[in-house]
Amino acid sequence: MAHIAQWKHGEVSELTSLMTRHKIVGIIDIAGIPAPQLQQMRGNIRKKALIRSAKNTLILKALDEAEKQVSGISQLKAEVTGQAAVIVTDVNPFALFKEIKATRTNAPAKGGETAAKDIEVTAGETHFKPGPIVGELQKAGIPAAIQEGRVVIKSDKVLVEAGKKIPKELAQMLSRLEIYPIELGLNLHAVFEKGSIYKPDVLDIDMDRFMGQLRTASLSALGLVMETAWISKGTIQHLVTKAHRSAYALAIEKNIVTKETLNQILAKAQASMLSVSSQVKPESNEGEKTPT
Repeated sequence: MAHIAQWKHGEVSELTSLMTRHKIVGIIDIAGIPAPQLQQMRGNIRKKALIRSAKNTLILKALDEAEKQVSGISQLKAEVTGQAAVIVTDVNPFALFKEIKATRTNAPAKGGETAAKDIEVTAGETHFKPGPIVGELQKAGIPAAIQEGRVVIKSDKVLVEAGKKIPKELAQMLSRLEIYPIELGLNLHAVFEKGSIYKPDVLDIDMDRFMGQLRTASLSALGLVMETAWISKGTIQHLVTKAHRSAYALAIEKNIVTKETLNQILAKAQASMLSVSSQVKPESNEGEKTPT
């Protein structure tokens, strides 16, 4: 029987403990992230979540062990691919995904990477001074020229289509143009919560827009229950307030005198008196009306 190193047992035990102590467990991919940037990302997200790197085989073993205590968590085994790591937290999956997205930053290409999206330049001036740079830009496939003593890009152009490799020569020139096409960041595969698996296509929502929709729906629902006088714990106060306003307005209209309406009715009567008075023509000193 093959000997299993003691440190591996300890690693699996620690991973299992993390998975069973937290409400949310996820699998992320950290491939291609240089160590300094990864350390910074860990620090940025530390207040909300903890990231633990390990060999995929150890993560799979820990998931099997965690399954003994948390039913369904072993579903995450299908997501342990690439350079995987475990992320654990107690915030909800949507908040976690938002935090993970916030770790993404742009970095310069070195050449040989696959473009995640079209890499393009737009027409306009550059910061270069006229000289050999024009030929270098053109050699890299960038439509450059000198106009009025300035180096310009003559037209918009897609230099590398999404899914294609970035040539090394072009990568160097993109960096000189301060175009950084490589996106670095944690890549979430899936998270587990209370027996369910959530993937990015479900978690990637615009929270501000979503909350706005909820507020609109809430106001629409309140308007409907107010219109139909639907009595519930949440509407009774609004309905009583509406009824009070309606009763008060009716009392004023019908001149029903009460302690609450007296001042308003007197003010209404005075306003009516002043309106009528303004229509009466003044009389002359002889007691006759002033001729028009």
